[in-house]
Amino acid sequence: MPATDTLDPVRALDEPTLSIAEVVERTGVSHDTLRYYEKEGLLAPPRDTGGRRRYREADVSRVVFITRMRSSEMPIRVIQRYVALVAEGPTTEPERLAIMEAHRDAVIARRAELDGALAVIEMKIEMYGGALGATGSCG
Repeated sequence: MPATDTLDPVRALDEPTLSIAEVVERTGVSHDTLRYYEKEGLLAPPRDTGGRRRYREADVSRVVFITRMRSSEMPIRVIQRYVALVAEGPTTEPERLAIMEAHRDAVIARRAELDGALAVIEMKIEMYGGALGATGSCG
């Protein structure tokens, strides 16, 4: 839905909406980030007759999705492609699946890298803890 859509005041009564401040509170995403997502075409909340953004549950769900994908290091350009495919409808589900599978594989590989790094950190903590415990030094 284009960002310039205006909520029909009658229809708005049928579908509860949230202000940008309420979405910030619910999701932990900043005002600036929400506006950035909108600028990048990832989000298109309709506006009320006063021009204020009004977020529906689907918009909030998308914010959570984008946040999770970003925290898992999915590039914005890939999220943009995914969102564009969603807008095209169900015929794009195979391509969306491929995007999610590729990203899952990248996340699994990254997790393995982080597990290796964590093992080194744990070894160092054990080594330092053992050395400090033997000398009685607290640091």
